[in-house]
Amino acid sequence: MFGYITINKAEMKFKEFDVYHAYYCGLCQSLLGRYGALGQITLSYDMTFAAILLSSLYEPETATRKCVCIAHPFERHEYVSNGEIDYIADMNVLLSLYKCEDDWKDDKKFFRACFGCMLRKSSCKKRRAYREKENRIRDLLDKISGLEKTDSRDIDLISGFFGDIMSEIMAERDDEWKDTLSALGYNLGKFIYILDAYDDIESDIKKNRFNPLKDRYGKPGFDDEIREILAMMMSQCCRQFEMLPVIDNVEILRNILYSGVWGKFEKTLSDRNKKRQQN
Repeated sequence: MFGYITINKAEMKFKEFDVYHAYYCGLCQSLLGRYGALGQITLSYDMTFAAILLSSLYEPETATRKCVCIAHPFERHEYVSNGEIDYIADMNVLLSLYKCEDDWKDDKKFFRACFGCMLRKSSCKKRRAYREKENRIRDLLDKISGLEKTDSRDIDLISGFFGDIMSEIMAERDDEWKDTLSALGYNLGKFIYILDAYDDIESDIKKNRFNPLKDRYGKPGFDDEIREILAMMMSQCCRQFEMLPVIDNVEILRNILYSGVWGKFEKTLSDRNKKRQQN
C-alpha cells in the first residue's frame, strides 16, 4: 500500500499516540490471525486510519489485549481488536493482492508475483464474503490499468477511479452514513493517488514508467499546482468527516486529516528543493 495517511506525531499527545499505536498493532494482529505472516506484510498506515474511523463511528464491541511481536520482541504492548478492524484487514489484503498483480504487469517483479500468488491462495475463502465488492474493485482497477496503457494524462479521471475504490472500502454498510463515508473515501482515494504520482514522478521518468503528471512536471508552478489539487481533495474529505457523529478518537483522526496527510508531500518537496539548490 501507499502509507500516506498517517499521523503528525509531533502534534499528538502521548496518550493519543498510544491509542493510535494500539489500532495499528490491532490491524497487524488481525492480519496475522486471518492471513498469517503474509498478511502482516501488507500492513499500512492508510488502512489503520480506516480502521480507527470505522471503529469510532460504529463503536463495535472492542477488546484490548497485550502481545509481543517481531517489531517489539522484548516488551508486551497493547492492541485492540473488533469487527471493524477485521473488515479493514480483509480490504487491506484485497488491495495488496491487486497491487502485486499491478507490479507484475508494470515492472515484471518476480517476487511481487510470487507474493501475490501466495496471498491469493491464503485469502481465497475470506474473499468469498466480499465477492460483489471485490468485483467492483477489480473492475475499477482494470479501468485504471486501461488508462495507464494508453499513457493517459487525465489525472482527474484516473485518480477518480482510485477514489471509487476507497469509496467502496469506506462505505462498509448500507446505512445512513453510507453516502458520507463514500464521499470521504472518494476524496481520500484521489488524494492518495495524486500524492503517489507526485512522490514517484522523478523515479517514473527515469525508469520510463507511467505517470499522469509527466506533462506537468518541470513546468513553473508545478509544486504549487499539485498542492492546490491535494488541498481541494483533502478539504472535501475533512468536510465529510466533520459530518460524521464521531466522538471517540476524534482528535487522532483530525490530527491525521488536517496535518499528518501532508507529511509526505512536504518531505518530498523539501528534498527536491535541496537537490535544485545543489544543482
